Amino acid sequence: MPGLRPIDLGGPVLAVPVILAPMSGVTDLPFRRLAARLGAGMVVSEMIASWAMVRQNRTTLRMAELDDGVSAGPRALQLAGCDPAAMAEAARLAVDRGAEVIDINFGCPVKKVAVGQMAGSALMRDEALAGRLLEATVRAVPVPVTLKMRMGWDHASLNAPALARIAEAAGIRMLTVHGRTRQQFYTGQADWGFVARVKAATRLPVIVNGDILREGDAATALAASGADGVMIGRGCYGRPWFPAQVAHFLRTGTRRPEPSLAARKSVLLEHYAAMLSHYGNEPGLRLARKHLAWYTRGLPGSAEFRATVNQLDRLADVHALIDRFFDPLIAGAASPEPVGLAA
Repeated sequence: MPGLRPIDLGGPVLAVPVILAPMSGVTDLPFRRLAARLGAGMVVSEMIASWAMVRQNRTTLRMAELDDGVSAGPRALQLAGCDPAAMAEAARLAVDRGAEVIDINFGCPVKKVAVGQMAGSALMRDEALAGRLLEATVRAVPVPVTLKMRMGWDHASLNAPALARIAEAAGIRMLTVHGRTRQQFYTGQADWGFVARVKAATRLPVIVNGDILREGDAATALAASGADGVMIGRGCYGRPWFPAQVAHFLRTGTRRPEPSLAARKSVLLEHYAAMLSHYGNEPGLRLARKHLAWYTRGLPGSAEFRATVNQLDRLADVHALIDRFFDPLIAGAASPEPVGLAA
């Protein structure tokens, strides 16, 4: 069973290297606070565009808000961009706002970022520019700078090991590698074994990422990669407690049981209330719908719940729907009461 050791980032120490991945539209401040409270070793902000940070875009600044010390790990903010000067300035602004770690995104595969902005995973195609960008960001701030990347742009250019060496020379303090290429997006199976090639290329701590959906996946990924920790993305949808379950399993070899239905409902309501408070009632309700659906995944009637919650626009109706779905299950009924809209 692979173990877990603290990672010294050069000041801040990552005591539990089980990290909630940055995910656009998912890991906002309410979700990060919740995952941190429930035991994630570190949480990372949504990807922030450096140019928007520099321009003090109001939406971007809200995305860049950091937790208020509930996390056991350092406060981390992820930046994306292709201009070294803009990245450096954005990093300085982030540190002024409380960031204790700056993470640089070389992994985002979406066309708007990787093609339209020549950022994210596009930087893996220009190692010279990538090096200048890393160096500029490291020089700009007094906090550790880390890097998240993929294996390469495609299987003909698996240059993550080379970029790891460039990153180490630039002063990067930790690497996270998603075991896919940009061209794979999220298809196929993450190649945890490839991450071992990155680990062998550098003295830096390496975090393995991709397809960690169960506790056993984390152990297998660590064994295959030789990595120093894991980063979990989609496995946390509707499961903000999952990083803590993974950390417990990697430390002890035993699995924590899934939260009871009552506990799951309680976490859902806490998350929902936090989103309403953070965004305001109308936008908060709209943005919360996907999370509410994820919390019910795998339970009887979840498809009907999802279809119904996507049509509701009154807070009281959403709360009533949640009660009608969960309460019979909590009471031990074979299935929840009908949750569709009233005739």
